[in-house]
Amino acid sequence: MTRQVIEYAGIPVGILVPDKGALKFIAVKFHVYDLDGQHFAAASDVLRAIHKLASTTPGNLNRAA
Repeated sequence: MTRQVIEYAGIPVGILVPDKGALKFIAVKFHVYDLDGQHFAAASDVLRAIHKLASTTPGNLNRAA
């Protein structure tokens, strides 16, 4: 894998790139910036983290930023 686009609710919010034996998340939307630079074992792990962030953040991650 070279990179993988991560979408949440149909909106691209970041990419995953291989880094140090894991997958590094690079945020492209302000609403998921808290996860920028974090490492994950799988794409499903970053999606779970985004969902958790969305459920604890006031407002809506679906709006454009």
